[in-house]
Formats: sequence, C-alpha cells, structure tokens
Amino acid sequence: MFPLKRLLFFLLLLTISSCISNEKIIYLQNQDGNAGIADGELITYKIPEYRLQYNDIIDVNVQTVDDMAQFGFNNRPPQVNAQMGNVSSQSGGDIYYMTGYTVDEKGNVRLPIVGEVYVRNKTLDEARVDIEQRLRGFVKSELYVKVKLGGVRYSALGEFKRPGKYVVLQDRMTIFEAIANAGDLTTVAKRSDVLLIRQYPEGTKLHRIDLLDRQIVESPFYFIQPNDQLYVEPMKVREAGTGENTAQSLALIFSGISAMALILNLIK
Repeated sequence: MFPLKRLLFFLLLLTISSCISNEKIIYLQNQDGNAGIADGELITYKIPEYRLQYNDIIDVNVQTVDDMAQFGFNNRPPQVNAQMGNVSSQSGGDIYYMTGYTVDEKGNVRLPIVGEVYVRNKTLDEARVDIEQRLRGFVKSELYVKVKLGGVRYSALGEFKRPGKYVVLQDRMTIFEAIANAGDLTTVAKRSDVLLIRQYPEGTKLHRIDLLDRQIVESPFYFIQPNDQLYVEPMKVREAGTGENTAQSLALIFSGISAMALILNLIK
C-alpha cells in the first residue's frame, strides 16, 4: 500500500499546483506596485484618432441640396444598408469592399471626377475636408460630404472561445468589448500577457498587455483600432494536461486512483 499512498500524495500535490487561481483570470485588478484605481473613480483619457493606412477602404458619401430634397439625409435605400451589414457580419470583411475606395500603396484614393486624393496618415475628418475642397471645383451647389470606415475590423487568435475575424459596426470599441465579441477568453488563457499587433501608417508594432491590471483603462491600448490583431497564449497548465479547475483535477485524481487500483489487482 505504500506505493499507493505515495501516488495519492503525488496526485494531491499535482492538483494543488495545477489548479488555476482566481488571481490569474479576474480582469481589472489593482496590482501590487501600481497606483490603485478605486471603484467609481473617474478615469479620463484621450482617444487617439485613427489615421488612414494602405489598404484601408473608405466610404465617400456625397450629397447636394437636390439629393437631400429627394432622398433625405440618407441617399442609399435602407435595404442596401441592411444587406451590406449582413454581408459584413457573415464574412468578417469590410462592408464597403464592393462600393468603397481603397487607399493604394501611394496613399491615394481614386474618386470619380476629382481623380486621386492623398489621404494616407490623415484622420477621417481631414480626408473629408480635402475631398470636399476638391469637389467644390466641379460642383457649384452646396455639398455635404461624409467619409467613414466600415466599422472596427479586428482579429482574435489563440485562446478565445470563438477565435476569428470580426467587424463591429461602431466608431470605437474597447479591448474588453472586442474580447466579449469573440466569446471571452478560455479559462487557460494567459490574460497577463496578451499580444496586440497594431498597424501604424509607418509599419507594424507589437505591444504586450496585462488584462488583469486595472491600469489598462488608462493606457493607449484600451480602445481597439481598425486592423488590430489580438493573440492570447495558453498557460503552462494546458501544456501539462492537468485540469483547469478543482473539479477537473479531482476527476483526474480519481481516474488515476482507479487505474492504479486496477493495475495492482492485476499484479496480485
């Protein structure tokens, strides 16, 4: 029986060491060594404006006074907007892929009548002003120009419950909204070391993010930007093949005991 007792002791130690503690999965904790953020405390931040990059697709909507009188503020039929939204949600692509204008490698978009307009590294509002100024050379009546991206497009890779490519039809989105949209993270996801791959006009940068730390709310990575990629690695507990929680670990122990008892009976 002595070997069996040793086996039980070993399995007990394995269970204690392999269970994932709450400290490794609870978001937005006040971490030791950092200034705490109290519940209810007002957190101010400046949301960085997105600047257009190569391969972005923008929608340029131009209306004159006559257009508004005939069609109202929206010169697209409602069913067309609904169809575009359905295609986007199903494919994870840009809703303006078929109707919008792509920023080429030189930073230009090619528009009807006005030709090429340089928009790279400009905000949507700056691009709108430039396009409107170019159009006024051809249109003498009052103009209304609207420039938009096809929502926030991002990718969720690794330990997500629903990894994939997503498009959210809104102008801004937090990293926790992006995670929730992908079904949240799995229990074994390494929340303290999330890799954010972000595109900039001059290239790509890799950032490491700690979702357990409440300080992330004050960081420049709290808001997702178009074309962001989130990659989450698994913890070591998955590599070891042990249970994610106490119930699973106990189940492994009882399975091990049953297997050992069967082997001992066969030996006798």
